[in-house]
Amino acid sequence: MKGLIDLVNQLHQKEIHFKSITDNVDASTPAGRFFFQVMASLAQMERELMAERTKVGLAAAKAKGGVGGCKRKMTQSKIDSAKQLLASGTLPKDVAKNLGISVPTLYRWIPASTDG
Repeated sequence: MKGLIDLVNQLHQKEIHFKSITDNVDASTPAGRFFFQVMASLAQMERELMAERTKVGLAAAKAKGGVGGCKRKMTQSKIDSAKQLLASGTLPKDVAKNLGISVPTLYRWIPASTDG
């Protein structure tokens, strides 16, 4: 946002006036520049608050033993089942379908060289 404000100020110094057609903000007037900067400041504050809330949420989850992000699709029991199915000759695509995962996910957890 700071970059956008600096750009508008540079344009103003060159007597080029920014005007937002969709928001009806005319930066060629003192009131327009004020409104533009207030809106830019509010947008920046909202981004900073969102980042702060995210950090607090991740810290709270970590304190409860979580690690953040999505829950892993592969559990130890699924890994064990996949190894047994692969060892018995079941095709990897069938194992993946049975476990509700993709073949790349299967190979991420059980590399092809150790599947049997």
